[in-house]
Amino acid sequence: MRLGEIAKALGCRLVGDPDLEIAGVAGLEEAGPGELTFLSNPRYASLARQTRAAALIASGPIEGTSLAFLVSTNPYLDFARALELFHPPGDREPGIHSTALVAPTARVGDGASVGPYAVIEDSVEIGESARIGPHVVIERGARIGDAFTAHSGVTVCHGCLIGNRVTLHHRVTVGSDGFGFARRADGTHKKILQTGRVVIEDDVEIQAGSCIDRAAVGETRIGRGTIIDNLVQIGHAAKVGANTILCAQVGIAGSTSLGSDCILAGQAGVINHLKIGNRVLITAQSGVGHDLPDGVKVSGSPAFDNRRWLRSTAVYSRLPELSRDVRALKKRVKKLESDP
Repeated sequence: MRLGEIAKALGCRLVGDPDLEIAGVAGLEEAGPGELTFLSNPRYASLARQTRAAALIASGPIEGTSLAFLVSTNPYLDFARALELFHPPGDREPGIHSTALVAPTARVGDGASVGPYAVIEDSVEIGESARIGPHVVIERGARIGDAFTAHSGVTVCHGCLIGNRVTLHHRVTVGSDGFGFARRADGTHKKILQTGRVVIEDDVEIQAGSCIDRAAVGETRIGRGTIIDNLVQIGHAAKVGANTILCAQVGIAGSTSLGSDCILAGQAGVINHLKIGNRVLITAQSGVGHDLPDGVKVSGSPAFDNRRWLRSTAVYSRLPELSRDVRALKKRVKKLESDP
């Protein structure tokens, strides 16, 4: 593909030869002759000067290079778009595989592809252009919008609602029972019937192995545009706001409300019945046990202000020395007090 064609497709300003042939897209250090790369962080400009790539997506030309440039206001985003130019999705042919089981009362929209051994139960409704992989199970009464993608092993449980352009990766489970049990007087546990549902709004992507539990009553809701990484657990009746990012192994306990535009880094956990505001950042392995207002950044377990946590961890590594110094000072004080 010519560089001029790429610039036009991305809406970037071209500085260089529009007829330059580009064979692929790669990272700064991996790119070779004939490939396009990107620079999103000026701190790595030195790598841009060393790259073997033919062209660079960046916010502006880099001094000391002879590369062609695609000038972009968001190089990382345009790099992602460029990848799609060279790696278009491998669409399956529309149709229902002979081994798939589709109930007579189910409705599957035009242009759908249903893979081997998929099961679509009674009263399910699925919009147009769905891509349903092998061994996917969509239980009775689920309703799903257009352009739905479910990779192999996905389960959408009964009565769940899923919007348009939602992608569920391998072995995601939507609508499994919430973790609800009542303790009897003799110490045994009575399971609480989980009668609620899960609602996933438009443009959500949930990656492999994650589980979204249904509520005992009411609903668990995932807001529009939210991105959920691998092995994330979202408890019953939790609410996740729009455009939030949940990284790998995050856990959200039941009935907690999480605002919009939040980021929870890997292995962060939030206990039940909390209210977390908008634009909150919770750093990796933090444990949140109290409500958080809008716009805060917290770390640690129990989590508190990130700047204080950074200072505290710096002190923590020196505790043995500080303890020794305190003991020595106590001895000196005691000796001074005992002297006449």
